[in-house]
Amino acid sequence: MNLLPGSNIHFIGIGGVGMAALAFLLKGEGYEVDGCDVGLGPRVKWLEKEGIKVAKGHAREHIENASLVIATPAVAQDNPELIAAKNSGRLAWRGEVLADIVSKRDSIAVCGSHGKTTTSTFIAKLLKALGEDVAWAIGGETGDFPVAGTGKGPLVVEADESDGTLALYKPSILVVTNCEYDHPDFFKTPAEYFACYDKARSGAKIVIESEKLVMGDWEIPVKEEHNRKNARAAIEVALLWGYKKEEIEKVLAQVVAKLPDRRFERIAEQVYTDYAHHPTEMKCAISMARAITRGTLRVLFQPHRYSRTKALLETFPAAFEGVDELILCPTYAAFEKRIEGGDIANLYAEVRKSGVVKKLYLARSVQEAWNHAKLEMREGDTALLLGAGDIIKLRDEIASSAAAPYSGAGLSSAKELAEYSFFRVGGKTFGGGKKRIVGAGSNLWISDLTTNEEYVRSSGAAARSGAELHIPWMAGIPGTIGGWLKMNAGAFGHSISEAVKRVKVDGKWLEKDECGFGYRHSSIEGEIEDVEFLPCVQDRESEKEYLQRRKIFPPRCCGSVFKNPPNDFAGRLLEEAGAKNLRIGGAYVWENHANVIVAGKNSTSSDILALALVMQEKVFFRFGILLEFEISGLVSIC
Repeated sequence: MNLLPGSNIHFIGIGGVGMAALAFLLKGEGYEVDGCDVGLGPRVKWLEKEGIKVAKGHAREHIENASLVIATPAVAQDNPELIAAKNSGRLAWRGEVLADIVSKRDSIAVCGSHGKTTTSTFIAKLLKALGEDVAWAIGGETGDFPVAGTGKGPLVVEADESDGTLALYKPSILVVTNCEYDHPDFFKTPAEYFACYDKARSGAKIVIESEKLVMGDWEIPVKEEHNRKNARAAIEVALLWGYKKEEIEKVLAQVVAKLPDRRFERIAEQVYTDYAHHPTEMKCAISMARAITRGTLRVLFQPHRYSRTKALLETFPAAFEGVDELILCPTYAAFEKRIEGGDIANLYAEVRKSGVVKKLYLARSVQEAWNHAKLEMREGDTALLLGAGDIIKLRDEIASSAAAPYSGAGLSSAKELAEYSFFRVGGKTFGGGKKRIVGAGSNLWISDLTTNEEYVRSSGAAARSGAELHIPWMAGIPGTIGGWLKMNAGAFGHSISEAVKRVKVDGKWLEKDECGFGYRHSSIEGEIEDVEFLPCVQDRESEKEYLQRRKIFPPRCCGSVFKNPPNDFAGRLLEEAGAKNLRIGGAYVWENHANVIVAGKNSTSSDILALALVMQEKVFFRFGILLEFEISGLVSIC
């Protein structure tokens, strides 16, 4: 790769931490650099401040004047710029370009399964403090120490192994922090993963293995053992670069005083965040949080990528030892497609089975998880947000809140929500938020996470039991008249809408054709107050006949979990996919019908949600059909 200074280089997705670092580095080398991204966050603004133009969005025109287009595997394969760059032969991958730069100058490359960013930062800051004109490109920033810097002296880089380009590096010094199987999306076996490291070792002039270094008489002012190892590796680099012990000791404290952002970073009173998403990294972050927690240690974890979740599924539970309360959030896909066994519901089932955490929850979103955490916080508690996905978006919301925004939130009396659903499980509410009007709860699932939403029973004519209408095909179906209408309930090929003339909603009468009735849904917004039915609907004799044909459902269930897909039956698909024998925690699939979940002994709402998601997953990967939920509250989060 022999680009001349002045050549134009375009970055697809320039706002990514690794891409931004390389873009800044190349600009410092004399190249004309620009890029684009779907979002224009703080890192993009930093690049623009440094004279790098960034366009919002992706378009083929962006690469018209580019000599080279740089991308990462995170860029979608149907990206128009990526396709055009491939077709024109101008495409290069980020890892290839950085490896090429590293191989042509005095350089230190840091690789490893864990600790790369911290070790790279310590090395760059230490050499800079010792007087070197350092250049660097690192996958994280530390306060006023950005992801990249330019200089004529040694180049310090974080060498990423995730796409295999680590094998291309030929640095002056290679630091290997540790080596533990990861990135199963690229490396199909541990052997492939370790071979990539061996190739990088063979290309380096000097190799430092962090795990083999001894502390000796070095006094490193860092509490955590893993970060002392990271600092010790930085010291070893400085020694090899020719600096003496006494010189290093003079500046060491200021170098290690602060970790890179999102490495056990305090973002608010009692709230910390950490980038950890591999079980080994998570153990370290959790141990740090445990050491400062007097009350409840509450962890919010978002897995990163389906492939990693599946490959390390059995390893995750042990990482949560010492956690009092764990809230699992939907898996962050990155650029991956969904794979069987890699969803958050699978991880929930594994952790639930292990019994390692007493209080375990499954959230439908990272926002729902945080709302629970802040309402439950008490003095002495710690909240730790773990993950490398969009859980990071909570950081600014939490940091910008007033100090201890949750302080005293749990001191007022809470209302239990279990009574609102036939499942007889649910969380609690402190009220003061959005009001939700509910009927008998026969078709309602309620999360067991704490909320401030208010649940209010409907009243008036529509709050009466639907059974008193004596509509034949509705015989035996529980619920209120209003609930039936909202979801257009039905059975035996019929629905309640067939008997409707008009509906009164929030004081206004709507004609039937204004209600948007469809299969198991309506477009009715607001509270249903009353309904007028067509004449001659009631038929008690026919009602008895339908009732005899209906299955008698067990207690603590809400009937069918999924809607029937077009021209088929959800129950048949679920049974053929093997859903009938499923159980997670106290929730299980009814032995008489594969489309019914029963809340058994010790069942939680999270058990039910996880089970429903696993059922959905089984049908999807067996038949390619994504079943839609019929029970209100359950949502597909995968």
